[in-house]
Amino acid sequence: MLLLKLLVILCFIVIFYQDNKTRMVYWFLYPLVGIGAFFIQVFYNSYIITLLNSLLNIITMSIIILICYLYSKFIMKKEFINGSIGIGDILLFIFLCLTFSSIAFIILLAFSLIFSLLLHQIAKQKKNNLTVPLAGYISLFFAAIYIVSFFITPSYLYSY
Repeated sequence: MLLLKLLVILCFIVIFYQDNKTRMVYWFLYPLVGIGAFFIQVFYNSYIITLLNSLLNIITMSIIILICYLYSKFIMKKEFINGSIGIGDILLFIFLCLTFSSIAFIILLAFSLIFSLLLHQIAKQKKNNLTVPLAGYISLFFAAIYIVSFFITPSYLYSY
C-alpha cells in the first residue's frame, strides 16, 4: 500500500509541475492517479463500497461540470473546453471521483478549489498568466492530503 500511495503522490506532483510549467500534462497520468487511488480506497473498503462511492462522486462531478458548462455557454458566452476550462482539468475531475468516499470527496474538492484560488492569487503577483493551472493546483492539494494520510488514521478519508 505504501508503494501505491507513493506512486499516486508522485503522479500528483508531476501533474502539478507539468501544468504549472507548460499547461500541458501527459494524459496517462490522470488514469494512473485514478486507478491507484481506487485501489487504495479498495484497501480500506470493499469493492462494492468503493464502486458505490465512485458512482456517487461521478454523479456529483457530472452535475458540477454540467452547471459550469451551462454557465460558460449562456452567461459568459465562451467555449467551455479551452475557453473556460481545460480538458486536463476535466480529466482530473473525472479520475478524482475514484479517490475518496463521497462526503470526504465533496469536502476535499471544495477545499482544493479554495486552495487553488488562494494559490493562484499569490502566484499571479509573480507571473502575468491569464490562465489558471487548475489541475496542477488541485493535484498539489491532493498530494498533500495523501502525504498527511501517512501520519493519521486514513480510514477517516475512506469511511462511508
